Amino acid sequence: MSSLTLTLCSLLYLSVLFSIAFWAERRSKRGGSLLNSPYFYALSLAVYCTAWTFYGSVGRAASGGIEFLSVYIGPTLTVPLWWSVLRKIIRICKVQRITSIADFISARYGKNRGIGVMITILCVIGIIPYISIQLKAIAESFAVLSGQSLVGPTPVWLSDQSFYMTLILAAFTILFGTRKLEATERHEGLVTAIAFESVIKLVAFVAVGIYVTYGLFDGPADIFQQAEKLPSLKQHFVFHAGHSTSEWLWYIILSMPAILFLPRQFQVAVVENVDEKHLNKAMWLFPLYMFVICLFVLPLAFGGKLILNNPIDDADVYVLSLPLHFGEKGLALLAYIGGFSAASSMIIVETTALSVMISNNLVMPILVSRPSWQKQIGNAWSTVVINIRRLAILAMLLLAYEYYRQVSHHFSLVSVGMMSFAAVAQFTPAIIGGIYWKRGTQAGARLGLILGASVWFYTLIVPTLVTAGLLPAHWMTEGPLNQGWLRPYTLFGLHGFDPISHSVFWSFFVNIGGYIWGSLYRPQSPLDHNQAVLFVDVFEYARRYDSSVAWKGKVQVSDLKALLTTFFGEERATRAMERYIRKHKINTQNYLADSRLVNYTEKLLAGAVGTASARILIASVAKEEPIALDEVIKILKVSHELLTVNKELRRKSIELEKLTEQLREANELLKAADQQKDDFLSTVTHEIRTPITSIRALSEILHDNDEMDQETRQHFLSTIIKESERLTRLINQVLDLERIESGRNKLSMEVTDMAAVVQDAVESVEQLAIDKRMELEVVNTCPEVTLIVDRDRIMQVLINLLSNAIKFCEEDKGHIWVRTELQGMWYVVSVADNGHGIEPKYHSLIFEKFYQTQDRNTRKPKGSGLGLAITRKILELHQGSIEVQSEPEQGATFIFRLPLTRFERIASAQELG
Repeated sequence: MSSLTLTLCSLLYLSVLFSIAFWAERRSKRGGSLLNSPYFYALSLAVYCTAWTFYGSVGRAASGGIEFLSVYIGPTLTVPLWWSVLRKIIRICKVQRITSIADFISARYGKNRGIGVMITILCVIGIIPYISIQLKAIAESFAVLSGQSLVGPTPVWLSDQSFYMTLILAAFTILFGTRKLEATERHEGLVTAIAFESVIKLVAFVAVGIYVTYGLFDGPADIFQQAEKLPSLKQHFVFHAGHSTSEWLWYIILSMPAILFLPRQFQVAVVENVDEKHLNKAMWLFPLYMFVICLFVLPLAFGGKLILNNPIDDADVYVLSLPLHFGEKGLALLAYIGGFSAASSMIIVETTALSVMISNNLVMPILVSRPSWQKQIGNAWSTVVINIRRLAILAMLLLAYEYYRQVSHHFSLVSVGMMSFAAVAQFTPAIIGGIYWKRGTQAGARLGLILGASVWFYTLIVPTLVTAGLLPAHWMTEGPLNQGWLRPYTLFGLHGFDPISHSVFWSFFVNIGGYIWGSLYRPQSPLDHNQAVLFVDVFEYARRYDSSVAWKGKVQVSDLKALLTTFFGEERATRAMERYIRKHKINTQNYLADSRLVNYTEKLLAGAVGTASARILIASVAKEEPIALDEVIKILKVSHELLTVNKELRRKSIELEKLTEQLREANELLKAADQQKDDFLSTVTHEIRTPITSIRALSEILHDNDEMDQETRQHFLSTIIKESERLTRLINQVLDLERIESGRNKLSMEVTDMAAVVQDAVESVEQLAIDKRMELEVVNTCPEVTLIVDRDRIMQVLINLLSNAIKFCEEDKGHIWVRTELQGMWYVVSVADNGHGIEPKYHSLIFEKFYQTQDRNTRKPKGSGLGLAITRKILELHQGSIEVQSEPEQGATFIFRLPLTRFERIASAQELG
């Protein structure tokens, strides 16, 4: 395949990426952000799988068998911790508007500029080799497909095709990685393109794996059976004690922090995260992605060894060599695009993240700390920041290209990649300690980082420079100054480790030790202590972070606004300031900003230029007074107490809300009761007035008419007697209910035959039913039962229920049933009719005193409406209950229950037995 064809395919692929990124940016502006999907978030995390995965894993498997899995097992083991560790880091970054891992560590330890510089330098030194192996992978894959020799880069830049590819990648990264000033803003196009590349490299790798496994062999079993016959491959089927086991363990340990703290991983996992809940999907989808891409690593490695039998150094390109060997140029081209995708995605995200770190932690703090330069730049800060990032991207890629030309082509992809893993692993004590240990201090973090980074550089980077001929060779054999204990691969006389394991052991040992010692034996600064609390207790302080930072000084609101205008423009600065002031009701009449507004302004600036530079900018306009540690502690204690009080207030508020709701319901009941009382008084007054009026009128007629005939006189007297009885019953009902409710009514309890009571009650109302031509039926389904009850009161209950049933049934059609039965430990009586019925919403209300429904279609007693209320009270005095079952126009069934005494329970059980 010609070089021109490969170059055009590479350019075409980058054009597709450009189009996808551009489309995603435009779609986002219209409100259709793809980053709101957890699937895009999970796919963006697959930037972890670089050319090292695509090519280097096969090479590693060819030389070490299943040992290649270590860098995938480590991240998989950390996934369950994401919800506690990664989510906490995401929350901190959102609250503090942190844009990079350097900003994160710097902000945690007192917003210290020096720590930010150290982290940035270590990242650049540690990641440049990693970027170089991506360039190496692109160059080697290009050479394999074009038939060129794999002897390394050409001696002249301008004649090296990988140099031009480097420039093209720099241009793409600049276009979509540095379009916005605020690094906290999402890179919609960039992340979408990275997610697309994750799909491409997975499809390409799996396609080659399937072709080799099932096209060239008869499946994995066939490959492993043939490999087992070769001693050189059979040994890779198992672990070997000693060196390989140690290497496996340390590689797993090393890859665990890498998945979180590599700048590109921090960028996509933290900075680009739009919703913490996306972690739920990523926690299973990302490990699944790694599992699928690892399925065909061993078949490709063993298949390449069996078919090609090339030197082990060529194993990195088996993914390309195998299809080419059998003339599958299309599949080989797909593999090339997959490898190019894996390398380019890493380069793009990594350089974007590093460019932000360089501008925010190296360059901007210098510029903003010089008043003369501030004056000279004026309002062009946003352009300056973006241009610094663009130059940083170009410079880093050129440095990586030069490192590839001079050093990395001497080493495998895996060995160089592990050096970068070891570099970022030095951040682990400062970060994990920083988010969980309040005692961790700036001094401890600085000491640990210096010691760890120094050991890493000496034990891993120095040997590569020796190999490249840039340092004396005797350093490796005799040690500097002929001090054998200083040999990089056997530092302090430690033998039996491979170079990576050796370096990780010593760097972790001195890093963790320095961090703990420095934290315990050096005091915390006030700001350091304050930031420690905000980081460790971020979930507690997140809702009120704008007022949590200790600050003591004076600054005018106009100065803060002018500072924001310098970086964000007049319109945006005014809008941000006014919105915040209005939301938090900050009084600005005295023209002085309070601590909340100062901290808000600082965080806005931090999103653009980093925490260290933002701190310098605020200090340049504010007259900040030094604040003592005891003041900080006092502020934080007050803050903590306020949080505790707020929690208690929220709890009491909830209780108060419940109490208020109960009071509201009680008030509604009181209103209803008051209304019912008024209705009752009105009803009773009407009921009393009616018989009194009738009695008076008839009495006057009898008084004035002495000559009235005897028959008429008797009729009038009979009516007067009936109305008097009616009036007496009404008064008795009111008095009866009052005595029951006041507890003055004493029941006359006696052993009573319930069947006789039911029969007597039926006989009492039977004539009323006959007069209205209604059927009255008694169904007794239980044996003879005697209860200890007030016979007259139970009789009153039955008569009341039967009378109501007769009242609400139509003449000539009415049918009333009285049933008695035993249900467990209860004697149950039901009175049913086929009358008008009652709507369900009134079932509980009809038993309330004073209640009179306003629904004309709902049956109600004719009279005071106290009958059912008295009935329920009587039954409650007997520890019984009553309920109604009814629907409109379907009749009603009133059921009341009376408890059996111990004697009746035994007798009943014997009867049923």
